[in-house]
Amino acid sequence: MIAASPAGADGPASALVALPVILPLFAAGLKLGIGVRLQRTQRVISTVVLATVLAVALVLLVDADRYGPQVMFAGGWRPPVGIVLVADRLSALMLVVSSSVTLCVLLYSVGQGMADQEEGTPMSVFHPAYLVLVAGVSDTFLAGDLFNLYVGFEIMLTASYVLLTLGGTVTRIRAGATYAIVSLLSSVLFLAAVAVVYAATGTVTMAELARRFDALPAGVAVLAQISLLTVFCTKAAVFPLAAWLPDSYPTAPAPVTAVFAGLLTKVGIYAMLRTQTLLFPGDRLSGALMVLALLSLLVGILGAVAQTDLKRLLSFTLVSHIGFMVFGIALATRAGFAGSVFYVVHHITVQTTLFLVVGLVERRGVTTDLRRLGGIAKLSPVLGLVFFVPAMNLAGVPPLPGFLGKFGLLRAGVAHGGAMVYVLIAAGSATSLLTLYALAKAWNLGFWRAAPPQLYVVGVVLDTVETDEESPEEPPARPEQEGRERGGREQGGREQGASSGGSGAVDVDVLAGRAGTTSFAGRAITTGQPPAAMLVPTAALVAAGLAFTVLAGPLSSLTARVAGELTARTPYVTAVTGR
Repeated sequence: MIAASPAGADGPASALVALPVILPLFAAGLKLGIGVRLQRTQRVISTVVLATVLAVALVLLVDADRYGPQVMFAGGWRPPVGIVLVADRLSALMLVVSSSVTLCVLLYSVGQGMADQEEGTPMSVFHPAYLVLVAGVSDTFLAGDLFNLYVGFEIMLTASYVLLTLGGTVTRIRAGATYAIVSLLSSVLFLAAVAVVYAATGTVTMAELARRFDALPAGVAVLAQISLLTVFCTKAAVFPLAAWLPDSYPTAPAPVTAVFAGLLTKVGIYAMLRTQTLLFPGDRLSGALMVLALLSLLVGILGAVAQTDLKRLLSFTLVSHIGFMVFGIALATRAGFAGSVFYVVHHITVQTTLFLVVGLVERRGVTTDLRRLGGIAKLSPVLGLVFFVPAMNLAGVPPLPGFLGKFGLLRAGVAHGGAMVYVLIAAGSATSLLTLYALAKAWNLGFWRAAPPQLYVVGVVLDTVETDEESPEEPPARPEQEGRERGGREQGGREQGASSGGSGAVDVDVLAGRAGTTSFAGRAITTGQPPAAMLVPTAALVAAGLAFTVLAGPLSSLTARVAGELTARTPYVTAVTGR
Protein backbone atom coordinates (compact mmCIF):
# COMPACT_ATOMS: atom_id res chain seq x y z
CA MET A 1 0.00 0.00 0.00
CA ILE A 2 1.25 3.46 -0.93
CA ALA A 3 -0.24 6.54 0.64
CA ALA A 4 0.16 10.14 -0.41
CA SER A 5 1.12 12.63 2.22
CA PRO A 6 -1.46 15.27 3.13
CA ALA A 7 1.40 17.68 3.73
CA GLY A 8 2.80 17.12 0.28
CA ALA A 9 -0.45 16.58 -1.60
CA ASP A 10 -1.02 20.15 -2.70
CA GLY A 11 -0.34 19.01 -6.27
CA PRO A 12 -1.83 16.02 -8.06
CA ALA A 13 1.57 14.46 -8.73
CA SER A 14 2.07 13.24 -5.16
CA ALA A 15 0.30 10.00 -6.06
CA LEU A 16 2.85 9.38 -8.82
CA VAL A 17 6.03 9.66 -6.76
CA ALA A 18 6.56 5.90 -6.38
CA LEU A 19 5.96 5.01 -10.04
CA PRO A 20 9.54 5.64 -11.27
CA VAL A 21 10.63 2.92 -8.83
CA ILE A 22 7.71 0.51 -9.06
CA LEU A 23 7.24 0.37 -12.84
CA PRO A 24 10.80 -0.70 -13.79
CA LEU A 25 10.88 -3.31 -11.02
CA PHE A 26 7.53 -4.75 -12.09
CA ALA A 27 8.64 -4.85 -15.73
CA ALA A 28 11.96 -6.48 -14.77
CA GLY A 29 10.12 -9.26 -12.95
CA LEU A 30 7.79 -9.73 -15.90
CA LYS A 31 10.71 -9.98 -18.34
CA LEU A 32 12.54 -12.49 -16.15
CA GLY A 33 9.41 -14.60 -16.30
CA ILE A 34 9.35 -14.36 -20.09
CA GLY A 35 13.01 -15.45 -20.30
CA VAL A 36 14.65 -15.72 -23.72
CA ARG A 37 11.33 -15.93 -25.54
CA LEU A 38 9.38 -13.13 -27.23
CA GLN A 39 12.31 -10.80 -27.79
CA ARG A 40 10.18 -8.23 -29.61
CA THR A 41 7.71 -8.16 -26.73
CA GLN A 42 10.57 -7.63 -24.29
CA ARG A 43 11.82 -4.66 -26.28
CA VAL A 44 8.35 -3.13 -26.38
CA ILE A 45 7.87 -3.58 -22.64
CA SER A 46 11.17 -1.90 -21.81
CA THR A 47 10.53 1.03 -24.14
CA VAL A 48 6.97 1.64 -22.95
CA VAL A 49 7.97 1.46 -19.29
CA LEU A 50 10.86 3.92 -19.62
CA ALA A 51 8.77 6.27 -21.74
CA THR A 52 6.12 6.18 -19.01
CA VAL A 53 8.74 6.88 -16.34
CA LEU A 54 9.90 9.90 -18.35
CA ALA A 55 6.32 11.19 -18.60
CA VAL A 56 5.83 10.73 -14.84
CA ALA A 57 9.12 12.52 -14.15
CA LEU A 58 8.01 15.50 -16.25
CA VAL A 59 4.74 15.71 -14.32
CA LEU A 60 6.62 15.52 -11.02
CA LEU A 61 8.99 18.30 -12.10
CA VAL A 62 6.16 20.62 -13.11
CA ASP A 63 4.21 19.90 -9.93
CA ALA A 64 7.24 20.19 -7.63
CA ASP A 65 8.15 23.51 -9.21
CA ARG A 66 4.59 24.80 -8.93
CA TYR A 67 3.40 23.38 -5.62
CA GLY A 68 6.55 22.42 -3.74
CA PRO A 69 7.93 18.99 -2.78
CA GLN A 70 5.63 16.04 -3.45
CA VAL A 71 5.73 13.39 -0.71
CA MET A 72 4.54 9.80 -0.50
CA PHE A 73 4.71 7.40 2.45
CA ALA A 74 4.90 3.65 1.90
CA GLY A 75 2.05 1.86 3.65
CA GLY A 76 0.79 5.12 5.11
CA TRP A 77 3.45 5.02 7.84
CA ARG A 78 4.84 8.44 8.61
CA PRO A 79 8.39 9.19 9.80
CA PRO A 80 10.34 8.28 11.78
CA VAL A 81 9.21 4.67 11.25
CA GLY A 82 7.96 4.81 7.66
CA ILE A 83 9.67 4.92 4.27
CA VAL A 84 9.19 8.28 2.61
CA LEU A 85 9.71 9.22 -1.02
CA VAL A 86 10.16 12.90 -1.84
CA ALA A 87 10.14 14.64 -5.22
CA ASP A 88 11.36 18.20 -4.84
CA ARG A 89 12.80 20.34 -7.62
CA LEU A 90 16.25 18.72 -7.45
CA SER A 91 15.11 15.10 -7.41
CA ALA A 92 12.44 15.70 -10.07
CA LEU A 93 14.94 17.44 -12.36
CA MET A 94 17.40 14.58 -11.93
CA LEU A 95 14.60 12.12 -12.68
CA VAL A 96 13.73 13.91 -15.93
CA VAL A 97 17.34 13.97 -17.13
CA SER A 98 18.07 10.38 -16.08
CA SER A 99 14.83 9.08 -17.61
CA SER A 100 15.57 10.83 -20.91
CA VAL A 101 19.10 9.43 -21.02
CA THR A 102 18.15 5.89 -20.01
CA LEU A 103 15.38 5.82 -22.63
CA CYS A 104 17.79 6.88 -25.39
CA VAL A 105 20.39 4.35 -24.23
CA LEU A 106 17.72 1.63 -24.21
CA LEU A 107 16.73 2.46 -27.80
CA TYR A 108 20.43 2.39 -28.76
CA SER A 109 20.84 -1.03 -27.11
CA VAL A 110 17.73 -2.36 -28.84
CA GLY A 111 19.17 -1.20 -32.15
CA GLN A 112 22.51 -2.80 -31.33
CA GLY A 113 20.90 -6.11 -30.40
CA MET A 114 18.91 -6.11 -33.64
CA ALA A 115 21.92 -5.13 -35.76
CA ASP A 116 24.10 -7.80 -34.16
CA GLN A 117 21.29 -10.37 -34.34
CA GLU A 118 21.67 -11.13 -30.64
CA GLU A 119 18.42 -12.70 -29.53
CA GLY A 120 19.68 -15.12 -26.89
CA THR A 121 20.95 -14.91 -23.36
CA PRO A 122 22.81 -11.56 -23.40
CA MET A 123 19.74 -9.54 -24.36
CA SER A 124 17.36 -11.52 -22.15
CA VAL A 125 19.66 -10.70 -19.21
CA PHE A 126 20.38 -7.11 -20.26
CA HIS A 127 16.79 -5.88 -20.30
CA PRO A 128 15.76 -6.95 -16.76
CA ALA A 129 19.10 -5.85 -15.29
CA TYR A 130 18.83 -2.49 -17.04
CA LEU A 131 15.33 -1.92 -15.68
CA VAL A 132 16.49 -2.81 -12.17
CA LEU A 133 19.30 -0.29 -12.59
CA VAL A 134 16.78 2.40 -13.59
CA ALA A 135 14.67 1.56 -10.54
CA GLY A 136 17.72 1.88 -8.29
CA VAL A 137 18.61 5.27 -9.76
CA SER A 138 15.03 6.51 -9.31
CA ASP A 139 14.91 5.22 -5.73
CA THR A 140 18.15 7.05 -4.94
CA PHE A 141 16.81 10.34 -6.28
CA LEU A 142 13.49 10.00 -4.43
CA ALA A 143 14.74 8.54 -1.13
CA GLY A 144 13.69 10.61 1.86
CA ASP A 145 15.75 8.69 4.40
CA LEU A 146 19.36 7.53 4.56
CA PHE A 147 18.57 3.82 4.73
CA ASN A 148 16.40 3.96 1.61
CA LEU A 149 19.22 5.89 -0.05
CA TYR A 150 21.51 3.00 0.88
CA VAL A 151 19.00 0.51 -0.58
CA GLY A 152 18.92 2.49 -3.84
CA PHE A 153 22.70 2.29 -4.10
CA GLU A 154 22.61 -1.46 -3.46
CA ILE A 155 19.98 -2.01 -6.15
CA MET A 156 22.24 -0.15 -8.57
CA LEU A 157 25.26 -2.19 -7.48
CA THR A 158 23.50 -5.50 -8.06
CA ALA A 159 22.31 -4.53 -11.53
CA SER A 160 25.63 -2.87 -12.37
CA TYR A 161 27.67 -6.00 -11.78
CA VAL A 162 25.38 -8.01 -14.06
CA LEU A 163 25.61 -5.39 -16.81
CA LEU A 164 29.39 -4.99 -16.53
CA THR A 165 29.95 -8.74 -16.93
CA LEU A 166 27.56 -9.39 -19.84
CA GLY A 167 29.08 -11.90 -22.21
CA GLY A 168 31.33 -13.39 -19.53
CA THR A 169 34.62 -12.37 -21.17
CA VAL A 170 37.79 -12.33 -19.09
CA THR A 171 38.23 -8.57 -19.25
CA ARG A 172 34.62 -7.90 -18.27
CA ILE A 173 34.69 -10.31 -15.34
CA ARG A 174 37.94 -8.76 -14.09
CA ALA A 175 36.60 -5.20 -14.43
CA GLY A 176 33.30 -6.18 -12.83
CA ALA A 177 35.08 -7.75 -9.89
CA THR A 178 37.08 -4.56 -9.29
CA TYR A 179 33.91 -2.47 -9.47
CA ALA A 180 32.03 -4.79 -7.12
CA ILE A 181 34.82 -4.86 -4.52
CA VAL A 182 35.11 -1.07 -4.41
CA SER A 183 31.34 -0.64 -4.31
CA LEU A 184 30.91 -3.21 -1.53
CA LEU A 185 33.57 -1.54 0.60
CA SER A 186 31.87 1.82 0.21
CA SER A 187 28.52 0.18 0.98
CA VAL A 188 29.88 -1.22 4.25
CA LEU A 189 31.06 2.26 5.20
CA PHE A 190 27.68 3.69 4.20
CA LEU A 191 25.83 1.19 6.39
CA ALA A 192 28.15 1.96 9.30
CA ALA A 193 27.51 5.69 8.84
CA VAL A 194 23.75 5.09 8.83
CA ALA A 195 24.10 3.09 12.05
CA VAL A 196 26.06 5.93 13.69
CA VAL A 197 23.45 8.46 12.63
CA TYR A 198 20.57 6.33 13.92
CA ALA A 199 22.31 5.64 17.21
CA ALA A 200 22.93 9.36 17.73
CA THR A 201 19.56 10.71 16.60
CA GLY A 202 17.02 7.89 16.70
CA THR A 203 15.96 8.38 13.06
CA VAL A 204 17.28 8.14 9.51
CA THR A 205 14.61 10.34 7.90
CA MET A 206 16.52 13.24 6.38
CA ALA A 207 13.84 15.83 7.15
CA GLU A 208 14.00 14.89 10.84
CA LEU A 209 17.80 14.76 10.77
CA ALA A 210 17.90 18.31 9.45
CA ARG A 211 16.55 19.39 12.86
CA ARG A 212 18.25 16.90 15.14
CA PHE A 213 21.81 17.28 13.83
CA ASP A 214 21.97 20.78 15.25
CA ALA A 215 21.67 19.34 18.77
CA LEU A 216 24.41 16.74 18.32
CA PRO A 217 27.96 17.12 19.66
CA ALA A 218 30.20 18.57 16.97
CA GLY A 219 32.42 15.47 16.89
CA VAL A 220 29.53 13.11 16.13
CA ALA A 221 28.20 15.35 13.37
CA VAL A 222 31.65 15.66 11.78
CA LEU A 223 32.16 11.88 11.93
CA ALA A 224 28.84 11.29 10.19
CA GLN A 225 29.58 13.96 7.58
CA ILE A 226 33.05 12.60 6.78
CA SER A 227 31.74 9.03 6.54
CA LEU A 228 28.93 9.97 4.16
CA LEU A 229 31.20 12.18 2.05
CA THR A 230 33.71 9.35 1.71
CA VAL A 231 30.98 7.03 0.47
CA PHE A 232 29.56 9.52 -1.99
CA CYS A 233 32.99 10.59 -3.25
CA THR A 234 33.71 6.93 -4.03
CA LYS A 235 30.41 6.57 -5.89
CA ALA A 236 31.06 9.81 -7.79
CA ALA A 237 34.69 8.89 -8.63
CA VAL A 238 36.21 11.91 -6.90
CA PHE A 239 40.01 11.71 -6.80
CA PRO A 240 41.73 9.93 -5.00
CA LEU A 241 38.78 7.53 -4.82
CA ALA A 242 38.47 7.25 -8.60
CA ALA A 243 41.18 4.73 -9.49
CA TRP A 244 38.58 2.03 -10.15
CA LEU A 245 36.72 3.92 -12.90
CA PRO A 246 39.11 4.01 -15.91
CA ASP A 247 39.64 0.24 -15.68
CA SER A 248 36.01 -0.73 -15.03
CA TYR A 249 33.90 1.22 -17.50
CA PRO A 250 35.70 0.81 -20.87
CA THR A 251 35.34 -2.99 -21.01
CA ALA A 252 31.53 -3.08 -20.95
CA PRO A 253 29.24 -2.91 -24.01
CA ALA A 254 28.75 0.63 -25.29
CA PRO A 255 25.22 1.17 -23.88
CA VAL A 256 26.34 0.00 -20.44
CA THR A 257 29.45 2.17 -20.45
CA ALA A 258 27.42 5.17 -21.61
CA VAL A 259 24.80 4.99 -18.88
CA PHE A 260 27.41 4.24 -16.21
CA ALA A 261 29.70 7.11 -17.19
CA GLY A 262 26.94 9.58 -17.87
CA LEU A 263 24.59 8.82 -15.01
CA LEU A 264 25.84 6.63 -12.16
CA THR A 265 28.66 8.92 -11.05
CA LYS A 266 26.14 11.80 -10.91
CA VAL A 267 24.08 9.81 -8.43
CA GLY A 268 26.99 10.25 -6.02
CA ILE A 269 27.05 13.99 -6.78
CA TYR A 270 23.29 14.15 -6.12
CA ALA A 271 23.76 12.45 -2.75
CA MET A 272 26.47 14.96 -1.87
CA LEU A 273 24.21 17.85 -2.83
CA ARG A 274 21.32 16.47 -0.79
CA THR A 275 23.24 15.73 2.40
CA GLN A 276 25.51 18.78 2.31
CA THR A 277 22.54 21.13 2.04
CA LEU A 278 19.91 19.35 4.11
CA LEU A 279 21.93 17.63 6.86
CA PHE A 280 25.18 19.61 7.01
CA PRO A 281 24.48 23.19 5.94
CA GLY A 282 27.34 25.63 6.05
CA ASP A 283 30.95 25.35 4.99
CA ARG A 284 32.40 23.12 7.68
CA LEU A 285 34.28 20.84 5.25
CA SER A 286 34.41 23.20 2.28
CA GLY A 287 38.20 23.40 2.41
CA ALA A 288 38.58 19.64 2.13
CA LEU A 289 36.06 19.50 -0.73
CA MET A 290 37.96 22.23 -2.57
CA VAL A 291 41.17 20.22 -2.32
CA LEU A 292 39.38 17.15 -3.68
CA ALA A 293 37.89 19.23 -6.50
CA LEU A 294 41.33 20.60 -7.38
CA LEU A 295 42.93 17.14 -7.43
CA SER A 296 40.09 15.70 -9.51
CA LEU A 297 40.35 18.50 -12.06
CA LEU A 298 44.10 18.28 -12.54
CA VAL A 299 44.83 14.56 -12.13
CA GLY A 300 41.85 13.58 -14.26
CA ILE A 301 42.66 15.84 -17.19
CA LEU A 302 46.38 15.02 -17.12
CA GLY A 303 45.44 11.35 -17.26
CA ALA A 304 43.17 12.07 -20.23
CA VAL A 305 45.90 13.91 -22.13
CA ALA A 306 48.22 10.91 -21.71
CA GLN A 307 45.74 8.37 -23.14
CA THR A 308 45.82 6.85 -26.62
CA ASP A 309 42.58 4.88 -26.21
CA LEU A 310 39.38 6.85 -26.77
CA LYS A 311 37.39 5.06 -24.04
CA ARG A 312 40.06 5.61 -21.42
CA LEU A 313 40.51 9.21 -22.52
CA LEU A 314 36.82 9.90 -21.94
CA SER A 315 36.92 8.01 -18.64
CA PHE A 316 39.66 10.30 -17.35
CA THR A 317 37.81 13.41 -18.55
CA LEU A 318 34.86 12.10 -16.53
CA VAL A 319 37.00 12.07 -13.37
CA SER A 320 38.27 15.55 -14.20
CA HIS A 321 34.88 17.13 -14.79
CA ILE A 322 33.47 15.67 -11.59
CA GLY A 323 35.82 18.24 -10.03
CA PHE A 324 33.70 21.08 -11.47
CA MET A 325 30.60 19.72 -9.71
CA VAL A 326 32.42 19.23 -6.41
CA PHE A 327 33.73 22.79 -6.74
CA GLY A 328 30.17 24.13 -6.82
CA ILE A 329 29.22 22.07 -3.76
CA ALA A 330 32.34 23.21 -1.89
CA LEU A 331 31.40 26.87 -2.37
CA ALA A 332 28.29 26.19 -0.23
CA THR A 333 26.50 29.18 -1.76
CA ARG A 334 23.27 29.42 -3.71
CA ALA A 335 25.16 30.37 -6.87
CA GLY A 336 27.57 27.47 -6.38
CA PHE A 337 24.77 24.94 -5.95
CA ALA A 338 22.94 26.33 -9.00
CA GLY A 339 26.10 26.09 -11.10
CA SER A 340 26.74 22.55 -9.93
CA VAL A 341 23.19 21.41 -10.76
CA PHE A 342 23.38 23.03 -14.21
CA TYR A 343 26.69 21.31 -14.88
CA VAL A 344 25.34 17.94 -13.72
CA VAL A 345 22.42 18.20 -16.17
CA HIS A 346 24.76 19.14 -19.00
CA HIS A 347 27.38 16.52 -18.20
CA ILE A 348 24.94 13.61 -17.92
CA THR A 349 23.75 14.30 -21.45
CA VAL A 350 27.07 15.01 -23.15
CA GLN A 351 29.09 12.23 -21.48
CA THR A 352 26.45 9.63 -22.31
CA THR A 353 26.40 10.84 -25.90
CA LEU A 354 30.16 10.58 -26.30
CA PHE A 355 30.31 7.01 -25.03
CA LEU A 356 27.47 6.00 -27.36
CA VAL A 357 29.41 7.55 -30.25
CA VAL A 358 32.52 5.65 -29.18
CA GLY A 359 30.46 2.47 -29.45
CA LEU A 360 29.68 3.36 -33.06
CA VAL A 361 33.34 4.19 -33.70
CA GLU A 362 34.35 0.83 -32.30
CA ARG A 363 31.92 -0.90 -34.66
CA ARG A 364 33.40 1.00 -37.59
CA GLY A 365 37.04 0.28 -36.79
CA VAL A 366 36.94 -2.67 -34.34
CA THR A 367 39.08 -0.66 -31.94
CA THR A 368 39.17 2.54 -29.91
CA ASP A 369 42.96 2.79 -30.05
CA LEU A 370 43.60 6.20 -31.59
CA ARG A 371 46.92 4.97 -33.00
CA ARG A 372 45.05 2.53 -35.21
CA LEU A 373 42.05 4.69 -36.13
CA GLY A 374 41.70 7.37 -38.77
CA GLY A 375 39.57 8.70 -41.58
CA ILE A 376 36.22 8.19 -39.86
CA ALA A 377 34.99 11.69 -40.72
CA LYS A 378 35.48 10.91 -44.42
CA LEU A 379 34.20 7.34 -44.32
CA SER A 380 31.16 8.26 -42.17
CA PRO A 381 30.53 12.03 -42.03
CA VAL A 382 27.46 11.60 -39.82
CA LEU A 383 29.50 9.70 -37.25
CA GLY A 384 32.14 12.42 -37.34
CA LEU A 385 29.48 15.07 -36.73
CA VAL A 386 27.86 13.32 -33.76
CA PHE A 387 31.29 13.04 -32.14
CA PHE A 388 32.51 16.55 -32.89
CA VAL A 389 29.49 18.43 -31.49
CA PRO A 390 29.39 16.81 -28.01
CA ALA A 391 33.19 16.83 -27.85
CA MET A 392 33.23 20.61 -28.28
CA ASN A 393 30.34 20.80 -25.82
CA LEU A 394 32.32 18.90 -23.20
CA ALA A 395 35.36 21.09 -23.83
CA GLY A 396 33.28 24.19 -23.14
CA VAL A 397 33.48 25.97 -26.49
CA PRO A 398 31.17 29.04 -26.50
CA PRO A 399 28.20 29.26 -26.73
CA LEU A 400 27.57 25.59 -25.98
CA PRO A 401 26.15 24.52 -22.59
CA GLY A 402 29.54 23.23 -21.44
CA PHE A 403 30.83 26.80 -21.57
CA LEU A 404 27.73 28.17 -19.84
CA GLY A 405 28.01 25.63 -17.01
CA LYS A 406 31.69 26.32 -16.43
CA PHE A 407 31.13 30.07 -16.64
CA GLY A 408 28.39 29.86 -14.00
CA LEU A 409 30.66 27.94 -11.63
CA LEU A 410 33.61 30.27 -12.15
CA ARG A 411 31.39 33.31 -11.65
CA ALA A 412 30.10 31.81 -8.39
CA GLY A 413 33.72 31.29 -7.35
CA VAL A 414 34.64 34.91 -8.07
CA ALA A 415 31.64 36.08 -6.03
CA HIS A 416 32.75 33.83 -3.15
CA GLY A 417 36.40 34.92 -3.18
CA GLY A 418 39.35 33.46 -1.29
CA ALA A 419 42.82 32.25 -2.24
CA MET A 420 41.84 28.58 -2.64
CA VAL A 421 38.84 29.53 -4.75
CA TYR A 422 41.03 31.51 -7.14
CA VAL A 423 43.39 28.54 -7.42
CA LEU A 424 40.38 26.42 -8.37
CA ILE A 425 39.24 28.99 -10.91
CA ALA A 426 42.68 28.85 -12.54
CA ALA A 427 42.65 25.03 -12.42
CA GLY A 428 39.17 24.95 -13.93
CA SER A 429 40.25 27.22 -16.78
CA ALA A 430 43.33 25.09 -17.42
CA THR A 431 41.21 21.94 -17.31
CA SER A 432 38.88 23.34 -19.97
CA LEU A 433 41.81 24.12 -22.27
CA LEU A 434 43.39 20.71 -21.72
CA THR A 435 40.03 19.04 -22.34
CA LEU A 436 39.85 20.86 -25.66
CA TYR A 437 43.40 19.71 -26.43
CA ALA A 438 42.67 16.06 -25.56
CA LEU A 439 39.47 15.94 -27.60
CA ALA A 440 41.07 17.79 -30.52
CA LYS A 441 43.84 15.16 -30.47
CA ALA A 442 41.21 12.41 -30.52
CA TRP A 443 39.46 14.12 -33.42
CA ASN A 444 42.63 14.55 -35.43
CA LEU A 445 43.86 10.99 -34.90
CA GLY A 446 40.58 9.11 -35.09
CA PHE A 447 38.49 11.15 -37.48
CA TRP A 448 40.50 13.66 -39.52
CA ARG A 449 43.71 11.96 -40.63
CA ALA A 450 43.80 9.41 -43.43
CA ALA A 451 42.56 5.92 -42.60
CA PRO A 452 45.29 3.34 -41.94
CA PRO A 453 45.34 0.43 -44.42
CA GLN A 454 43.54 -2.85 -43.65
CA LEU A 455 41.48 -1.33 -40.84
CA TYR A 456 37.93 -0.97 -42.08
CA VAL A 457 36.50 -4.35 -42.91
CA VAL A 458 32.76 -4.39 -43.37
CA GLY A 459 30.86 -7.34 -41.90
CA VAL A 460 30.75 -9.37 -38.72
CA VAL A 461 33.80 -10.66 -36.89
CA LEU A 462 32.66 -13.81 -35.17
CA ASP A 463 35.15 -14.02 -32.32
CA THR A 464 37.41 -11.69 -30.42
CA VAL A 465 40.98 -12.55 -29.51
CA GLU A 466 41.08 -12.51 -25.72
CA THR A 467 44.23 -13.44 -23.86
CA ASP A 468 44.20 -15.22 -20.53
CA GLU A 469 47.12 -15.54 -18.16
CA GLU A 470 46.54 -19.29 -17.94
CA SER A 471 46.71 -19.83 -21.71
CA PRO A 472 49.84 -21.67 -22.89
CA GLU A 473 52.32 -19.53 -24.72
CA GLU A 474 53.24 -20.42 -28.26
CA PRO A 475 56.76 -19.93 -29.59
CA PRO A 476 57.11 -16.76 -31.65
CA ALA A 477 56.88 -17.26 -35.39
CA ARG A 478 59.75 -16.32 -37.69
CA PRO A 479 59.14 -13.15 -39.69
CA GLU A 480 58.82 -14.97 -42.99
CA GLN A 481 56.43 -17.52 -41.45
CA GLU A 482 54.36 -14.77 -39.85
CA GLY A 483 54.12 -13.01 -43.21
CA ARG A 484 52.89 -16.17 -44.94
CA GLU A 485 50.31 -16.77 -42.20
CA ARG A 486 49.04 -13.18 -42.32
CA GLY A 487 48.78 -13.30 -46.09
CA GLY A 488 46.83 -16.51 -45.85
CA ARG A 489 44.47 -15.04 -43.31
CA GLU A 490 43.86 -11.97 -45.44
CA GLN A 491 43.21 -14.10 -48.53
CA GLY A 492 40.89 -16.34 -46.52
CA GLY A 493 39.03 -13.34 -45.25
CA ARG A 494 38.54 -11.97 -48.77
CA GLU A 495 37.35 -15.37 -49.98
CA GLN A 496 34.96 -15.70 -47.04
CA GLY A 497 33.57 -12.24 -47.68
CA ALA A 498 33.05 -13.06 -51.34
CA SER A 499 31.39 -16.37 -50.61
CA SER A 500 28.96 -14.78 -48.18
CA GLY A 501 27.74 -12.20 -50.65
CA GLY A 502 30.27 -9.51 -49.76
CA SER A 503 29.58 -9.41 -46.03
CA GLY A 504 33.30 -9.23 -45.38
CA ALA A 505 33.39 -11.48 -42.32
CA VAL A 506 37.04 -12.07 -41.53
CA ASP A 507 39.30 -13.27 -38.75
CA VAL A 508 40.07 -10.62 -36.14
CA ASP A 509 43.80 -11.02 -36.70
CA VAL A 510 43.48 -9.41 -40.13
CA LEU A 511 43.07 -6.14 -38.23
CA ALA A 512 46.62 -6.46 -36.89
CA GLY A 513 45.69 -6.37 -33.24
CA ARG A 514 43.30 -7.51 -30.57
CA ALA A 515 39.75 -6.48 -31.29
CA GLY A 516 37.45 -4.70 -28.91
CA THR A 517 34.39 -6.41 -27.47
CA THR A 518 31.67 -4.23 -28.96
CA SER A 519 28.67 -6.54 -28.70
CA PHE A 520 26.72 -7.71 -25.66
CA ALA A 521 28.08 -11.23 -26.11
CA GLY A 522 31.69 -10.03 -26.36
CA ARG A 523 32.07 -10.28 -30.13
CA ALA A 524 33.71 -7.64 -32.31
CA ILE A 525 31.35 -6.15 -34.89
CA THR A 526 32.24 -4.05 -37.93
CA THR A 527 29.73 -2.23 -40.12
CA GLY A 528 30.06 0.02 -43.13
CA GLN A 529 27.81 2.78 -41.79
CA PRO A 530 26.33 3.21 -38.29
CA PRO A 531 23.03 1.30 -38.01
CA ALA A 532 20.15 3.79 -38.08
CA ALA A 533 18.56 2.23 -35.01
CA MET A 534 21.71 3.09 -33.03
CA LEU A 535 22.45 6.42 -34.69
CA VAL A 536 19.02 8.00 -34.15
CA PRO A 537 19.06 7.83 -30.31
CA THR A 538 22.63 9.12 -30.34
CA ALA A 539 21.64 12.04 -32.57
CA ALA A 540 18.69 12.74 -30.26
CA LEU A 541 21.07 13.13 -27.32
CA VAL A 542 23.31 15.39 -29.41
CA ALA A 543 20.26 17.54 -30.18
CA ALA A 544 19.31 17.58 -26.49
CA GLY A 545 22.78 18.82 -25.60
CA LEU A 546 22.47 21.60 -28.16
CA ALA A 547 18.95 22.44 -26.94
CA PHE A 548 20.42 23.41 -23.58
CA THR A 549 22.02 26.36 -25.36
CA VAL A 550 18.65 27.61 -26.60
CA LEU A 551 16.99 26.84 -23.25
CA ALA A 552 19.86 28.15 -21.15
CA GLY A 553 17.73 30.95 -19.71
CA PRO A 554 14.84 28.78 -18.46
CA LEU A 555 17.25 26.06 -17.31
CA SER A 556 19.36 28.58 -15.38
CA SER A 557 16.21 29.95 -13.74
CA LEU A 558 15.15 26.44 -12.78
CA THR A 559 18.55 25.55 -11.32
CA ALA A 560 18.48 28.83 -9.38
CA ARG A 561 15.11 27.83 -7.88
CA VAL A 562 16.54 24.38 -7.14
CA ALA A 563 19.46 25.99 -5.30
CA GLY A 564 17.13 28.31 -3.42
CA GLU A 565 15.03 25.39 -2.21
CA LEU A 566 18.17 23.47 -1.19
CA THR A 567 19.59 26.33 0.86
CA ALA A 568 16.23 27.18 2.46
CA ARG A 569 15.64 23.56 3.61
CA THR A 570 12.26 24.56 5.09
CA PRO A 571 10.08 23.51 2.10
CA TYR A 572 11.55 20.00 2.15
CA VAL A 573 11.34 19.59 5.93
CA THR A 574 7.81 20.98 6.17
CA ALA A 575 6.51 18.82 3.32
CA VAL A 576 7.76 15.64 5.01
CA THR A 577 7.10 16.39 8.69
CA GLY A 578 4.05 18.62 8.32
CA ARG A 579 5.50 21.19 10.67
